[in-house]
Amino acid sequence: MQTLAQKIAACVPTADRPIGVVVVDHGSRRGESNDLLLAVAALFGERSGLEIVEPAHMELAEPTIAQAFAKCAERGAKTVVVFPYFLSPGRHWSEDIPRLASEAAENFPGVKHLVTAPLGLHSLIADVMAERVETCLVHQTADGETCDLCDGDSRCQLR
Repeated sequence: MQTLAQKIAACVPTADRPIGVVVVDHGSRRGESNDLLLAVAALFGERSGLEIVEPAHMELAEPTIAQAFAKCAERGAKTVVVFPYFLSPGRHWSEDIPRLASEAAENFPGVKHLVTAPLGLHSLIADVMAERVETCLVHQTADGETCDLCDGDSRCQLR
């Protein structure tokens, strides 16, 4: 059985490997929001088995797309895949992120890049939503554990 890293690598010619992935969110002035992206990128790297995974924020915080792209290239990536960690395909996905990725790529001739579709509508999103709803309700009605986002917080309260 192929690992996720092997499946992903099989999508590009050997000459265009290794693949680096930049997981990019909007960016926030709130540190905990930006920290969540670091955890998401680390989890993706761990689960996928890809060795080159970097977080980036489109704006408001570092690392920027340019910084993450450079780190991927410096780590040997010959193809950089920019994954917008967004739910909807809006202007940031169709205009801003591709522009920022292209600008970053200009500094690394010979390194290919592409911007994927955002999370959008995917059947597994419904599973994640159902799990979150269940966890929060169980927490409130049966003294269950809080989710990883609400841990020790009062946001998840039945009012």
